[in-house]
Amino acid sequence: MNHILIIEDDIALSNGIVIALKGPEMNLIQKHDIASAKETLQSSAFDLIILDVNLPDGSGLDLLADIRKSTTIPVIVLTVHDLETDIVTGFERGADDYITKPFSLMVLRARVEVQLKKSRHLYPDTFELDGFHFSFAKMEFLNNGNPVELSKTEQKLLRLLINNRGITLSRDRLVDNIWTDGAEFVGENALSVAIKRLRDKLEENPSAPRYIKTVYGVGYIWAIK
Repeated sequence: MNHILIIEDDIALSNGIVIALKGPEMNLIQKHDIASAKETLQSSAFDLIILDVNLPDGSGLDLLADIRKSTTIPVIVLTVHDLETDIVTGFERGADDYITKPFSLMVLRARVEVQLKKSRHLYPDTFELDGFHFSFAKMEFLNNGNPVELSKTEQKLLRLLINNRGITLSRDRLVDNIWTDGAEFVGENALSVAIKRLRDKLEENPSAPRYIKTVYGVGYIWAIK
């Protein structure tokens, strides 16, 4: 099942996008402003976002910058602007594709399929390894068939580590991408505590972790590919 969030204030266009993308493997959620979109993003995981630039309570590009602090899922930006500077700004803030209005809904559908295929290849929703079964869209996490309860922070941390497995992630990068609620200060030990809790839930021997390893003076790495 593909979970797609459509953030578009033009109700007719939003409904048209739903009709164009509708199918048995599509779960389509519509939001019409930044505030409601943010609430939805905090509570649900998506495989793709279709994002209008001009929204009634702010710029979609600012929302895109916030989205990119915590997720790498594909974002297709919609806008009435066709200026080169707007297109460049969209890509600089993390857009995966850019479509100028008016556009063909069939072309949009084709581009959505392309982004979903890329996402499934690079960052599959389901991860399985050594008895672990993680479904980030369903927020279901199993260790040898046993459910593992993870907080939102732990889910974000786990996904970042898995999506970058074999790569050391700095403490600063992890903090910047996990704590995105606008808090001015995150305690120095917050990341260490989150890592410890995640290890306690996943590692057979948390004091000598096999998967989530510390790279001293740098950060952490999901070591097993």
